[in-house]
Amino acid sequence: MSKTVNHKEMQSTEKFPFALHMCRDVIGCKWTLLLLLEIAAGNNRPGSLRRGQGSLGWVSVGTDHDTAQFAVQSIRRWWEEMGEWLYPNAREILITADGGGSNGSRNRLWKASIQEWANQEGLRIMVCHLPPGTSKWSKIEHRMFCHITRNWRGKPLISHEVIIQLIAATTTDKGLSIQTELDTSPYPTGIQVTDAQMDQLHLQHDDFHGEWNYLISPQFV
Repeated sequence: MSKTVNHKEMQSTEKFPFALHMCRDVIGCKWTLLLLLEIAAGNNRPGSLRRGQGSLGWVSVGTDHDTAQFAVQSIRRWWEEMGEWLYPNAREILITADGGGSNGSRNRLWKASIQEWANQEGLRIMVCHLPPGTSKWSKIEHRMFCHITRNWRGKPLISHEVIIQLIAATTTDKGLSIQTELDTSPYPTGIQVTDAQMDQLHLQHDDFHGEWNYLISPQFV
């Protein structure tokens, strides 16, 4: 069920308490990283949970294929372990994501997996994809991943344990804190989402580049 939502109305009526920025990276041919960076809007995060004025990061280290299901499972684990605790009353989440890959704007399985998660949690998920060729605009590149790569510079990434330890030990003077988790689940490739299944999604396209910006709402309220 595809609809159009007015962009200006969305900006004026939807009050997202925070933005969840995400990006992916592949190390060699063995490990996939799904990086999430939560940035509160204004002073919405409870003061006791905020470390200084820093941001909170989450990294899922996968051992199988880089798929849409892995990407959404990483978001689900972030929500269960961090997001839901920080924002127990949240009913909407704003996610910014790359335009291609496992969480790409044209990836049907990505949207179907987001729909499944929205149904499970009763959340409205606003997704905003970066336009093609602009992945370096992601806040993660400048506020999180650059510090991770600096921290493990010159160190051989010989195992999952080493990667997790180096990522988790990454901090900044501004208070960045990162939680890391190893995901050993299998994520098969080649899963197809049919036109009929896409028609069932509660997906509303924004009137400003709806191919990149859309809202997915629970199918059952």
